[in-house]
Amino acid sequence: MVITQSPALGAAYNFVEWAIRIGALIVVPWRRTPDATRSWLLLIFFLPVPGLLLLLAIGRPRFPAWREARFQKMVHYFGEAAGRLEAAAPAPPGDAAEFARRLGYLPATAGNSVELIEDYDATIDRLCADIDAARLHVRLLVYIFASDATGRKVAAALKRAVARGVACQVMIDPVGSHKGFKRTMRLLADAGVETRAALPFRLLRQRTRRDMRNHRKLFVIDGAIGYAGSQNIIDKDFRPGVVNRELVARVTGPAVAAMETAVRADWYMETERLAGEPLTIPAPAGAAVTQLLPSGPDYPLEGFETLLVWQLHQARDRVTIVTPYFVPDEDVLGAMRSAVARGVAIDLVVSAVADQPLVNLAQSSYYDDLLTAGVGIHQFRDFLLHAKTISIDGTLAIVGSSNVDLRSFQLNEEASLLLYDAPSVAAVERVHDGYLAGSDRLTRDDWRRRSPLRKLLENITRLFSALL
Repeated sequence: MVITQSPALGAAYNFVEWAIRIGALIVVPWRRTPDATRSWLLLIFFLPVPGLLLLLAIGRPRFPAWREARFQKMVHYFGEAAGRLEAAAPAPPGDAAEFARRLGYLPATAGNSVELIEDYDATIDRLCADIDAARLHVRLLVYIFASDATGRKVAAALKRAVARGVACQVMIDPVGSHKGFKRTMRLLADAGVETRAALPFRLLRQRTRRDMRNHRKLFVIDGAIGYAGSQNIIDKDFRPGVVNRELVARVTGPAVAAMETAVRADWYMETERLAGEPLTIPAPAGAAVTQLLPSGPDYPLEGFETLLVWQLHQARDRVTIVTPYFVPDEDVLGAMRSAVARGVAIDLVVSAVADQPLVNLAQSSYYDDLLTAGVGIHQFRDFLLHAKTISIDGTLAIVGSSNVDLRSFQLNEEASLLLYDAPSVAAVERVHDGYLAGSDRLTRDDWRRRSPLRKLLENITRLFSALL
């Protein structure tokens, strides 16, 4: 109001706005993807001052220097663990496994057993049973740990374990669990569990950023049993009218040591303390060949996306991508188009039930291009399909926490379990076939009948998809 009444102040404000716009043209493109550059420039052009403040707050997807230095110590730790894993359970050589090791530092291992669990409640029951059988330690790393019925059930199992003398540690993302984070931490503390916040947000103390989160879901019991996948510790219907459908892999065998290494490393990143007991390599428990690929801003490359794009370019037969949130960049889109042009059948399974309206609008904006290219798009009915899983050519399957979106590629700490042996890959493909059977396939003609208003909203949100 004062500015509009004072010509001098108004002129000064206009000068500042244009200075911000011109400066953004120089600064924003530096070390950013084209998608991110476009989104930031549009925001700053229309809202110069708020856009600049937001850019300063969250515009650089990198952790503070102190955290980068701390992670370098973990690179050495990963290297030691990798050497022991390769000596104890070497996997057959393969280009994908070697590439994934370079991206995430951990090798593939043979001699594992992998059980896929699709039932939400069965996963919680199985986890609690494993905690009840624990003798040494339990380590849980999770994005959301609620204090609802599901959270209390797991907390009760942890309390029983503590009473038996089992050391229990739980790390929770405070933003993912923000609605009941303090209640959950009190619940676990009352149970005798040692707790930590993953990536705590303290702006004035340079303690990371609110938008960069630890999205991993890794549970390790006695260093002998590991869980990886998409499921949090919260009621499956925690959103009114929405019921989650998940996919979790329960692993035994040497690969659990890689999962233990990743969880210990995350604990060190927040506490500068490593577990006192030495890392043990479990004995062989089956014939599955598996590999853990951790990814996130700590790592030099965007590991999950880099592997996915490379595999799409390598694909020769069939690819199935299951993700609740699909906001890709041009690298992923180009790889998908190229694969279809080579005769590869690509099926994208997304959820018809949406829990994030803006993300849903943004991802819908890509459908017309993909349908035109020949990608099959399938909308899963009845549930929010929250599983994040991929299969490629019958030779590689992925089960993990990473969505196929810019947030998982660039901002979140994620964990993906890679499966290489034929029986494990076939098991994931059977799960995918079930998803496809429970979905409605989009056609280009039907999709183009959506309302003009819907199309407009999709196009607007797509412009800012890199910021969602």
